[in-house]
Amino acid sequence: MRNAPDDAPLGKKIKPSRLQRPWSLSFLTAATTVGAFVLLAVIVRSFLGLQQDPKGCQMSYMWPVFTHFADFDTEHTPFASKYSLYLYREGGVDQDTRVKGVPVIFVPGNAGSYKQVRPIAAEAAQYFQDTLRRDLVALDKGKRPLDFFTVDFNEELSAFHGQTLLDQAEYLNEAVSYILALYHNPARSIREPGLPQPNSVIVIGHSMGGMVARTMPTMPNYQERTVNTIITLSAPHARAPVSFDSKMVKTYHQVNTFWRRSYSAASSRNPLSDVTLVSVAGGGLDTMIPSEYTSLTSLVPDTHGFTVFTSAIPGVWTGMDHLAITWCNQLRKALVKAIFDVVDARRPSQTLVQSERVVALRKRLLTGMESVVQKTVEEEPTTLLTLDHASTNVVSHGERLVLRSLGHKTRAHLMPIPKRPDDGSKFTLLTNQQLGDATNVSLTVLFCSVFPLSEVSGLSMAVSMDSDARSTRLACKNAARDVSPLPASTNESTEAFDDSPSFSYLQYNLDDLADFHFVAVVEGSSYTAPGWLVAEFSSAAESTTTVSRGHHQLLIQGLKHKYPPQKPMMTKLKIPEIHSTLFAYNFRIERGVCPAEMFAPLLRQYIQEPYESKYFVNTRGGNINVHGISPYMPPPLRGKDASEGLSLQLWTDPTCNATVKVSLNVDVLGSAGKLFLRYRTVLAAFPLLVIAIVLRKQFKVYDSTGIFMSFSTSMDVCIRTSLPAIFIALTALGITLSKASKGPLGPTIHPESVPTDLLIDFTVNDFMLGTSDPFFWFLVPLFGCISVGVCIAMNYLILTLSRAMVFIHNLVHTNPPASEPQSPTNPNRRFITTGFLLLLLIMTLIPYQLAYLLLCLIQASTCVRAHAISLREASPETWNFYHYVHSLFMLMLWILPINLPVLLVWMQNLRVRWLIPFEMNANFLAIVPFVLLVEEMGRGRMVRRVTSRYVFITNVLIFLLALYAAVYGVTYAYRLHHGVNLLCAWLWGVNYLGGERKEIRGRDASPGEKETRVWTKEREKERDGGKRT
Repeated sequence: MRNAPDDAPLGKKIKPSRLQRPWSLSFLTAATTVGAFVLLAVIVRSFLGLQQDPKGCQMSYMWPVFTHFADFDTEHTPFASKYSLYLYREGGVDQDTRVKGVPVIFVPGNAGSYKQVRPIAAEAAQYFQDTLRRDLVALDKGKRPLDFFTVDFNEELSAFHGQTLLDQAEYLNEAVSYILALYHNPARSIREPGLPQPNSVIVIGHSMGGMVARTMPTMPNYQERTVNTIITLSAPHARAPVSFDSKMVKTYHQVNTFWRRSYSAASSRNPLSDVTLVSVAGGGLDTMIPSEYTSLTSLVPDTHGFTVFTSAIPGVWTGMDHLAITWCNQLRKALVKAIFDVVDARRPSQTLVQSERVVALRKRLLTGMESVVQKTVEEEPTTLLTLDHASTNVVSHGERLVLRSLGHKTRAHLMPIPKRPDDGSKFTLLTNQQLGDATNVSLTVLFCSVFPLSEVSGLSMAVSMDSDARSTRLACKNAARDVSPLPASTNESTEAFDDSPSFSYLQYNLDDLADFHFVAVVEGSSYTAPGWLVAEFSSAAESTTTVSRGHHQLLIQGLKHKYPPQKPMMTKLKIPEIHSTLFAYNFRIERGVCPAEMFAPLLRQYIQEPYESKYFVNTRGGNINVHGISPYMPPPLRGKDASEGLSLQLWTDPTCNATVKVSLNVDVLGSAGKLFLRYRTVLAAFPLLVIAIVLRKQFKVYDSTGIFMSFSTSMDVCIRTSLPAIFIALTALGITLSKASKGPLGPTIHPESVPTDLLIDFTVNDFMLGTSDPFFWFLVPLFGCISVGVCIAMNYLILTLSRAMVFIHNLVHTNPPASEPQSPTNPNRRFITTGFLLLLLIMTLIPYQLAYLLLCLIQASTCVRAHAISLREASPETWNFYHYVHSLFMLMLWILPINLPVLLVWMQNLRVRWLIPFEMNANFLAIVPFVLLVEEMGRGRMVRRVTSRYVFITNVLIFLLALYAAVYGVTYAYRLHHGVNLLCAWLWGVNYLGGERKEIRGRDASPGEKETRVWTKEREKERDGGKRT
């Protein structure tokens, strides 16, 4: 009997029979598996059921009419046989197929349909027909109908294949050229006389369609300035959704580098200087991609674009899932208005100039409370307000203006503006009425100065006064354009997206009002309104509180803050440390009873860059989660923190004089679900680490003793020895990398460079768990434990299926049919012929991923056959071979999901009779070692023991594979295939290190050397059985 290995766990010797037990299961292994699946169940349960945002999207309706451009054929683009171009018209509104307005093209996303253009295009046609067509002012400003085009990509899986993304971008550039040419064709166009012909289009991209739109300017066939406005919906800009395809990862890197370098160059050398990009994110309800991937902070300066969440857009105020973002009624109305805001058909570009476009889009899509939103207070006053002292109420300095009923009579309320305000002092006004400058509104808010102006217009709803000594004339400007709509919050309100008239809110820094003397609130007398208004000046010390709490303090103690009875209407609680997407929180608001309350408490949760806001009406508590700093995200373009932290903006009725208590606590179970979406690729990388360590232990024991122990036994040994040590080392490495990524950023490259041109390492978060926060060190052992449990479960599942297949095989082949004896060379000749044809196809037509799938099936068959033989023979040699085949099958099986997406793309293209071009050399070399090794195992050849100086190579190769899977496996998952491919090449080459294979007969033959004969003897026994039958 052979000696047990010297490296047995706990210093004990293990009997060879125990080493080869495939069903070996210790208490520690079982406990680890149970613990892993408990953790996994908690994460999945939290992801599916906890910290869920309410769904408030209304259904949209349309009457679609599509026109196919059949003449956009192979003369225009080589992709004409694969893709198609359509024009959308809304039935009952405009069914003329000739182009007439502003061209807009819709790009569907991964597995998306060209028909997803319907909701937005239908709303655009209806809005122009019902509103803008009769608005002479809008028509004079160049507002014209939109010609919506859409492309049919045959629902391609563009998220998994980089070449598909490039094909779509190339096709779109050709489509844009064709679309612009239509406006020059009198037979296809009914353009108004006097309007210039369009030379650019507006692009709307959903999901991966947004990334395709950003790829268009990087393609050789792109015509400069043919795209100047891009609006994307749930598009992953910052990084690829999955990293299974090398071309996809490289394309993302090239496109994002192109955009960064373009905006870092001078305007005259920037090919994107005229491009405006807006990214719209759905928030927590989007379970297809993390919404933080839609962020543009690492790509586009705020002068050319921004990211906004749907829950922040005025009038929308709800999150939405990945598909609902294309049809949500509230969002499509906001998007259509935003598009018309930037349309100007009087220009060849069909849009406003770039700077005006950004201003208009911010005004329409942001809350209005962001610092980047331009206030119209900077404009010159154009209103002359004449007041009579008898009908004017002047509020004393420091007093609050409160109106509980409006419209009884015409009256003006003047609030003197403090002349020496404190830093951060604000003027705030909240009312449940609409503010405007028309005669039919009950309220008007003006900023006035006593200095007369030469060219001002009389206020149409101005107070009628006698022009005597008691009257005063004020030069004013209207604040209506600066109103920020807020969701109504009353005692009956339930959700922010309820169909209730919104509140009107004004907020100004007093520094912006330095040129004015009064705030004038003018009540109109057209009708009596049961409304209210609150306006006040407040200092930063009164309204803003900053609480600094680290993760540990928030986790253990939470956060509590108490506001005194005498407080401003609007208060802000800033918590800079809350910025991670991996945490979820619960908040609670307690307040005193107030019978005469004008409005219920309204809470706004928000972060800056990306612009995410979420409202809680009539609130007593709720869930808070942010999309700020996220794993694997590149740092922001300007080199500062991606987020200034969480801010809670609270509006309460200041006349109640009641205390308000705000408490915030970490929702541990709710936070667990945040791991699922952001670390799903870890389940492809970390289990490979575990399998590699187990395989490394098997080879070490085999090379030293000649016994290839079972996967189960090796796993048990590793759980007791190497795996804990490896996860501890990886944890330390993760903490070190996290601290290193927080190093200082470099200065600008050149004194004349723009602020975006920084020495920033955009790959700083590509390592391991992708976070720069050392607090999350525990994720390494957490995912390690889950990965170990998953590998153990997969091992026993494969064992069970293999045993079942052996049982079925024995039932079917109890009396094998007679067969003629075959030459020992025939199977080899058949395999060589088949392998040659397979490799020929790989070099020409099929992707190596298909060959890999076939090899996995062959390996599964080999595994079942080896299992059957080992059960019948029950010799150490047959068990050696079976455990070897089984372990390599486990390794190959875990690489299969990385290869399947590209294979699905290839199969889908076969459906439309389109063959994907592949790089011949890379395609060939990526699979040959697998073919050779699977062929060796298929012929029953056991890997040769390495006892020479090369013994360390196997150990090092497997260890490096495990290390790479842990450090880079998530960001560059496609390279894991090549790592295993290299290992297979070495294992195949091991058999030829000592020259030709020799069969040593007799007792001196080692188990590995005897194994060559076992497989052949088993086949001979089957043939002999067939003869006797």
